[in-house]
Amino acid sequence: MADNTNVSLRNRVIYQVYVRNHSEEGTFKALEADLDRIKDLGVDMIHLLPVHPIGKKNRKGLLGSPYAISDYRAINPELGTMEDFTGLVRSMHERGIGCVMDIVYNHTSPDSVLSRDHPGWFYHKPDGGFGNRIGEWWDVIDLDYGDPGSGLWDYQIETLVMWAKIVDGFRCDVAPLVPLEFWRCARQKVAEVNPGCVWIAESVEPSFILENRARGFVCHSDAEMFGAFDVCYDYDIFGFYQKYLDGSLDLASYAERINAQEYLYPANYVKLRNLENHDRNRAAFSIANERALRNWTAFNYFQKGLTLIYAGQEEAARNRPSLFEKDPVEWNAGLSGAVSGGPANTGAPASGKDLSGLMRVLYRIKKDPLFASSSYEVRAGADGMMLASHRSGSRSLFGVFSLKGRAGVVPVPEGQYVNLIDGSVFRTGDGRMSHSGEPVIFEYTE
Repeated sequence: MADNTNVSLRNRVIYQVYVRNHSEEGTFKALEADLDRIKDLGVDMIHLLPVHPIGKKNRKGLLGSPYAISDYRAINPELGTMEDFTGLVRSMHERGIGCVMDIVYNHTSPDSVLSRDHPGWFYHKPDGGFGNRIGEWWDVIDLDYGDPGSGLWDYQIETLVMWAKIVDGFRCDVAPLVPLEFWRCARQKVAEVNPGCVWIAESVEPSFILENRARGFVCHSDAEMFGAFDVCYDYDIFGFYQKYLDGSLDLASYAERINAQEYLYPANYVKLRNLENHDRNRAAFSIANERALRNWTAFNYFQKGLTLIYAGQEEAARNRPSLFEKDPVEWNAGLSGAVSGGPANTGAPASGKDLSGLMRVLYRIKKDPLFASSSYEVRAGADGMMLASHRSGSRSLFGVFSLKGRAGVVPVPEGQYVNLIDGSVFRTGDGRMSHSGEPVIFEYTE
C-alpha cells in the first residue's frame, strides 16, 4: 500500500463509463448532459474507459477496442475534441466529481505512434517481429519496460504528468504486467503536479499471476501492487463470488476469502468493490432474483473499500456492452414497473429492479467515518445470509444481507435498532432477529 494512501477512499463511490456506449451519441458532450443525474445517484468519481485514438490495424470488431491505443497523448475524435474533454472534466469538477482516466501502459495498437517512432521500446518475438505475451490479445503489441534508460519510462511518465494536470486519478490497466518500480517512479513524478492523484491498479486473478510467472514474465501480486497504488481490484476474491453464485462454492468459503484480506494486506489497504464491470457479466444477468440483487447491491456498498458502479447497473441492465462495437447501454431495460429516476423524489429504496433509490441511500450511509477506519469482518449464516460488521472502539455498524433473497432468523446483538436503509424500527429477542429478506444495516454501541 502506498504510504500516503487516503483511507477515506473507503467512503467513496466511483462510476465507470464507456463513453462510446453510454449514450446513442457516444460523445463527451452527451455524457456531460448526464452529469447531474449521475451526481444525484451518489458518485464521487467517474472512471472513463480509455479516451485515446484507437488503432486501425488488427482491430477487433468494427470499431476496435479502446484498449488498443494508437496515441497516448491525443483524444479519440469519435468522442469529441480535446476541448470537449477538458470541458467535460471541468463540468465534473463543478459538481464535485473527480475524473479518473484509464491508462493502458502494457501495450499499444500495432500501428501506434510509438511502434512507428520507437520500435525498440517493444517486446519482440523470437523472429524479431512485434508480439504480445497474452495470445488472445491479438489486436495489441506489448511494450518492454526492461531498460529504464531506453527513453520509454521517461516518455510514459511525461505523458502521465501531462494528463495529471487535467484529471484527478488514473486507473491503470493490467498494472501488474508493468514493473512495480516504474509505477513508483511515475507516482513520485505525478505528485509534483497533482499530489492528491488517486492511483487504481487493475490487479489480476491469482491464476493469471501464476500462469504468467510460469512463462517467465513479470506479474505482480496485490500485496506488491499496494506498494505503489492506492486501490487494487478485488479480483483476488472475485472468482469466489462467481463460484458462490453458480453454486460450486459455499458461502462460508467466500466469507473466509474476504476476511483474509484484513491480514494479507497493509492496514490502509483499499479494495475496489464491484459486482460487475466492463470485463465481467452484469450483476442483474448473474443475479436474477430482484430481492437478492438488492441485497448484493447493499452488501457491495457495505464492504470495506471503494465501491464501483458500472453505468447501467443502477437500472439493473443485463446486457454488458461490447467493447468492439457501437452497443449503447440499455437504459430502462432492467426496470420492473418502476420509473427510472422516480425514487429521486423520495430518497426511498426503489421497487422492482430500479436500484437508483437504494444506491442513493447506501451512498449516504457509506459516508459514515467508521467505514474508513474500522476492523471489518463477515460471517456466513444459514441459507445465504451474510452478516458483516465494521467495528471501531465501542461503535459498530452491522449489516445483514440475504444473498438469496429469502427471509430467515439470524443472530444479532439484542436490542432495538433502526434499519438505516429504510428507517424501520425493529427489535431482537434472545440475540436473534427475524429477517424479512430485505437488506438491513444498523448501528450498535456497546
